[in-house]
Amino acid sequence: MSKIKKATRFKKTKAGTYLSIGSSLFGAVSVVRQARQAREESDGLRLVDAVVSAAAITTGVLLLVRELRSWGSDDVLAGD
Repeated sequence: MSKIKKATRFKKTKAGTYLSIGSSLFGAVSVVRQARQAREESDGLRLVDAVVSAAAITTGVLLLVRELRSWGSDDVLAGD
């Protein structure tokens, strides 16, 4: 099996989804730094970029959480 197929299969697993959530949240650290620096420098355009990036990260994480919940009630994040 090729490495690309293995990576694609892993991405569809719970572990892969948790890893995706973790890496997205790690990216949020960069966005927070960007927002702080933009506020210190009063750079409105960079601040807007940080806000849009934060919204994209939030949406991505929420989509991944929804996918985890749809896999069944045996999951930790699943609602009742």
